[in-house]
Amino acid sequence: MKKYILAFMLLAGANTYAQQKKAVFIIVDGISADVIEELKTPALAEIAKEGKYIRAHVGGEKDDYAQTPTISAVGYNSVITGVWYNKHNVGGNSITAPNYNYPNIFRLFKAQYPQKKTAIYSSWTDNRTKLVQDAYLDIKFDGYELDTAKFPHDKQSDYMERIDNQVATDAANSIRKDAPDLSWVYLEYTDDMGHKYGDSEQFHSAIRKMDEKVSRIWKAVQYREKQFKEDWILIVTTDHGRDEKSGKGHGGQSMRQRSGWIVTNEPQLNNYAQYYYPGVVDILPTVAKFLNVQLPQDIRRENDGISLIGKVSVAQPTVNYFQHKLDITWKAMDTKGNVKIWVTPTNLFKEGQQDDYKLLTEVPVGQEHAVLDVTDMPSAFYKVVLEGAENTVNRWWMPEDAKKQLLKTVVP
Repeated sequence: MKKYILAFMLLAGANTYAQQKKAVFIIVDGISADVIEELKTPALAEIAKEGKYIRAHVGGEKDDYAQTPTISAVGYNSVITGVWYNKHNVGGNSITAPNYNYPNIFRLFKAQYPQKKTAIYSSWTDNRTKLVQDAYLDIKFDGYELDTAKFPHDKQSDYMERIDNQVATDAANSIRKDAPDLSWVYLEYTDDMGHKYGDSEQFHSAIRKMDEKVSRIWKAVQYREKQFKEDWILIVTTDHGRDEKSGKGHGGQSMRQRSGWIVTNEPQLNNYAQYYYPGVVDILPTVAKFLNVQLPQDIRRENDGISLIGKVSVAQPTVNYFQHKLDITWKAMDTKGNVKIWVTPTNLFKEGQQDDYKLLTEVPVGQEHAVLDVTDMPSAFYKVVLEGAENTVNRWWMPEDAKKQLLKTVVP
């Protein structure tokens, strides 16, 4: 008995001195991948040199049920919830009816670690009040656009650059002092200049100014890592691209408007991140994996993202229906182990209820294909979940006319 007690004490001691893991993600508004790759951005380059730069799409799945408007608040919510518009229901900047049944990363983090600290640094109060919600945030710096005395508004929108400067200063100072465990920084000015001037020197100047602000936050992260031996992941991304014609617009599904990117200091990205085309929905499972947030089974089944770090079993599921059968394919990221295939004909999760999934088969993951008879489960709608040893992915099937009807609700 004594040796077990001693082993437990040694394990407890080791855990006491384990590196604390902390995460901060930065959303910089409205910069397509071609622009970020064209310009010199020293801070982003330095972060990418330590970790990686990858292209990552926004906009969900073009012409399919998960098509998502390439609009700011829509993109933010896809990042923090890990699901596309068909689930989170934020289709525009008015944020009229978000579906909170799909929890954001702050809510998931707080559910498991209520004693740990979360933070937001932002120019837009809706990010806090409507998207994340106050209950899941401990440290809050935002709403500067409402202070017209300190930040008087001007026609050129230069006041937004001063607000972004304040946001970055607050974020850097707070990270150095408070070291929140999970933080979101939002910088807006680049999108304002994109709308006003399109692809122009004014837009490029705004990006260079953004890079300097990111540099301050990056230096604060490096300070914490050096002085307190903490382990931080920093992720910088964007919410949408820009139109091909002038660079002034966005909201549609053209390649450039769907074009996004991710810069991170994390060097060990997995084979999915390196060889496939990730989406911004992959940020939530990545942060969750890094912070050791265990996603509940029902959330894993709904989440549209795949972690960019750690092992991955399955990716890119497809589902087709013919003659009372589901024809299912996937890509095996690891040929070891099996994949369980669960199916339900309902979408009760959307209403805050539980779907009754049936386990229809379990096959080797390397098989990458299965045809399942659903005669006993007649429906015009199916949710299919592939559960591998390391991750879970999902796919819907519905008739083309139902899909077209759903797409009519997607606002541009």
